[in-house]
Amino acid sequence: MKMFSFARAALLVTAAAIVPAAMHSQIVMGISISLAPPALPIYVQPPCPQPNLMWAPGYWAFADGGYYWVPGTWVPAPEPGLLWTPGYWGWANGNYAWSEGYWGTHVGYYGGVNYGFGFFAGGFVGGEWKGNTFAYNTAVMHVNATYVHTTYIDRTVINTRVVNHTSFNGPGGATAKPTAQEETYSREQHTPPTQAQVQQVKVASQDKDNFAAVNHGAPAHAATARPAASVAELRSSAVPAHGATTAHAAPVARAAAAKPAARTAEAKPAARAAEKPTRAAPEARSAPAAHTVSASRPAPASRPAPAAKPALRAASRPAPAPKPEKDPR
Repeated sequence: MKMFSFARAALLVTAAAIVPAAMHSQIVMGISISLAPPALPIYVQPPCPQPNLMWAPGYWAFADGGYYWVPGTWVPAPEPGLLWTPGYWGWANGNYAWSEGYWGTHVGYYGGVNYGFGFFAGGFVGGEWKGNTFAYNTAVMHVNATYVHTTYIDRTVINTRVVNHTSFNGPGGATAKPTAQEETYSREQHTPPTQAQVQQVKVASQDKDNFAAVNHGAPAHAATARPAASVAELRSSAVPAHGATTAHAAPVARAAAAKPAARTAEAKPAARAAEKPTRAAPEARSAPAAHTVSASRPAPASRPAPAAKPALRAASRPAPAPKPEKDPR
C-alpha cells in the first residue's frame, strides 16, 4: 500500500452522519476518514502471563499524525464470563469509520477482519469460560504453561484458507456482513473497553515509532504481555512486527558488523601463515650452514665427490713446472 502523507485538513466528519444505523451502537469515537488504514502487521503473540486474561488484538487507530498501531495485549475481563469483541474500520459513504470494540457475553461482529489468535474474521475460537475460569485453546493461543494450566487443544478451528491482512471492511478489504446471530449479539448489553485498554491506546499514541508514517506498516512495538504504563515500558517489553526496524535496532546491527570477529578470523590464518615461513626459514638457513661447514673440510668434500680428486691432483702437477727454468743455472 502506498505510504501515507497525512494532512491536518483530512476529511473528518461525524460518524452519525455517514454510518448506517446498524453500526451506531458500536461507534464511540465518532470519527471517520477518507484514507484506508494499513494492512495488519504479522507478529508473534506474547504468551499469556497469568490465568483468566483475555487477548485484545492489536489494531490501527487514528490521531493527528495519522494511523498508529495499538499493540495487542492480554487484559483481564471486567468480570468472569465476558468476551472481547474487537473494534474495526468500516466503509460508509466514501469514508472509513471506526467501530469501537466492547465486552459482552458473546463475541459479535467485527467487520470480518482476521485479527488472528482465535479471531478468525468471525466469532472467537481461542478459548471459553468454564465457570469463573477461562480455558485456553492452545492450538491458536500462546500461554505460559508455568502459570496457566487450564488449556485444551482444538485444531479443527484453525483457519487454513489463504488469508490476507486487510484491516478494514469495505472496498478492497473484508466484505463480510453481520450474520443474524451477530446482529442479535449487537443488541445485548455491552461493557466498554477497560481502563487498562484505554491506557494501552494512550501510550501507543505517544510512541512515534508506532505511527504508520514512521514504521511503514511494520510497527516495532506490535504486542505486549500486559498493557504498558509508559512509552519506555512499551519499547522495552513489546515484541516487534515482522520486518520492523527501530532507531535503536540499527546500532545493534552496526555493532555486530563492527565486531572484529571476522577480522580476527582472517588474521589468524595470516598469523599461522607467517609462523610457518618463520619456522621453515631457520630450517632452510640451517641446511646451507651445514653444507658450508662440510665444504670447508677438504677430506670430507673429496670423499663424496670423486671427480674432485683429479682436480686436486691436476692442481698439484703444474707446481714442478718452474723447475726446468732453474736448470740452465
